Amino acid sequence: MGSVVDAPAVVAEEVTENMLGGKKVTVVFVLGGPGSGKGTQCANIVEHFGFTHLSAGDLLRAEIKSGSENGTMIENMIKEGKIVPSEVTIKLLQEAMIKSENDKFLIDGFPRNEENRAAFENVTKISPAFVLFFDCSEEEMERRLLGRNQGRVDDNIETIKKRFKTFVESSLPVIEHYNSKDKVKKIDAAKPIPEVFEDVKAIFAPYVPKAE
Repeated sequence: MGSVVDAPAVVAEEVTENMLGGKKVTVVFVLGGPGSGKGTQCANIVEHFGFTHLSAGDLLRAEIKSGSENGTMIENMIKEGKIVPSEVTIKLLQEAMIKSENDKFLIDGFPRNEENRAAFENVTKISPAFVLFFDCSEEEMERRLLGRNQGRVDDNIETIKKRFKTFVESSLPVIEHYNSKDKVKKIDAAKPIPEVFEDVKAIFAPYVPKAE
């Protein structure tokens, strides 16, 4: 009789440890289309709940500015219209979390797609506590973007439609993945900012910083 090959004892599908740099971390992914109000609400969450806000885009820009070898590589890829590999962005996020004194993080605008998501969990061995999804209609986001940034080149109708289409095609599968694990907290982002924040506060109530 052929011997039964033992299945690997560790199946790294569900990551529960969430240890990074010797500390247990809480990670919340923040997703929403362009103009859904993520930035405003992230600032509120940082102020009221003591999270550290990490933006994948900001980290990439800072790395380029630093003039490091890594930064030059990222800059060249962007110039050539290539997508920066997930691992590069993830390493920057990982370093930022390890360097930070904090153990609670909002990761904004990442993962942008399923490949990002799988790579993030693979590389960091961290699974998010939940995904905060700012749900907003295309019409409302379009109205906001056109209204708020007359000076921004990328806020014309055509570009907005492209950005929205990219968001739907790339990010919705990520939201669906976490939804299947009951990890998505959906917020109606079309409401006025104070009302949206009331909904956010209800979700983050368990994370209120303990008084010293």
